[in-house]
Amino acid sequence: MHIARQEIIQAIERNRASLAEAVVARQFELQHDLASRYGEHGWSKCVQDVDYHLLYLAEAVRASSPVLFADYVAWAKVLLNELNIPANDLRISLECLRDTLKVELSSDAQAIVAETVEAGLMQLTQPSESGSFLQEEAPLHTLARDYLQALLHGDRRAASQMVLAAVQQGTPVKDIYLHVFQPSQHEIGRLWQTNQISVAQEHYCTAATQLVMSQLYPYVFAGEKIGRRLIACCVGGELHEIGIRMVADFFEMEGWDTYYLGANTPTDSILRSIAERQVDILAISATMTFHIGKVTELIERVQSSQVGKAIKILVGGYPFNISRGLWQQAGADGYAVDAAGAIFEANRLITAQRGP
Repeated sequence: MHIARQEIIQAIERNRASLAEAVVARQFELQHDLASRYGEHGWSKCVQDVDYHLLYLAEAVRASSPVLFADYVAWAKVLLNELNIPANDLRISLECLRDTLKVELSSDAQAIVAETVEAGLMQLTQPSESGSFLQEEAPLHTLARDYLQALLHGDRRAASQMVLAAVQQGTPVKDIYLHVFQPSQHEIGRLWQTNQISVAQEHYCTAATQLVMSQLYPYVFAGEKIGRRLIACCVGGELHEIGIRMVADFFEMEGWDTYYLGANTPTDSILRSIAERQVDILAISATMTFHIGKVTELIERVQSSQVGKAIKILVGGYPFNISRGLWQQAGADGYAVDAAGAIFEANRLITAQRGP
């Protein structure tokens, strides 16, 4: 089956643009009203959508995880519904994708594509879940709600003041990260997905939270050092960095020396940093499923290098939360669902490596 999966991935990587065009052509033949419904730019938008379908399909196949593709389809269904695009259009698009790929593939590869696409099609029959990430029973709910409202109204000064006041009154910075910043960021993503805020608002809220995080650094960097070192980074192309920045800050609060490399970090730069810093742990984040292949490639490069043999590698991010065995397939030594879990897992790996 490994050969069949490689066949699918190579077919998509070689011919993604032409495959997307062929899928859309097939769908427009089946649905004669699409041109009038979608307007002048409908064709190009459909091609763009199918291009994303193919990206996610390739990564789900690479990971032997149809659940990754199913999760993507569930997300896309909600997004398209808010744009008044019926789920039936998405269903036909996925069926056309499956049938178009059949022409390119062997029977074994066809079966894998059919299984993966079917997992996505099953999501179209399920009710959509888009409830708020700000739950009333959650710790610091009132602060999280007020903080988010301030950001949505474009008042980052008020958002900053309420967080700083809470910390000054004794709220632990870690609790602010876990119960205010984290659910707020998830809720901002949901609001964008459901077309309740614009991309500009989403970017503003994220940038404002990063600013507030920097204002908390006198607390973050106040702990005593324990002689352990961490590099935290995103793979090349990955622009969602706030999660891995929170992870780095948690390690800093635990007394680690941290080297936060940020978003879209080239592999060669990561290897050079490992050699320069002599770190214990490399933490890698990926938010977009179609970057999992790059995570795997980075891990292979690190583990095969002279400087990377002695360090342990942690991974995290949305796709690893969806497919819990994905971290092992990527070749990592461990995985954590959040910053607090990353601290626990890093300490466990180092203790196991050094012995009692």
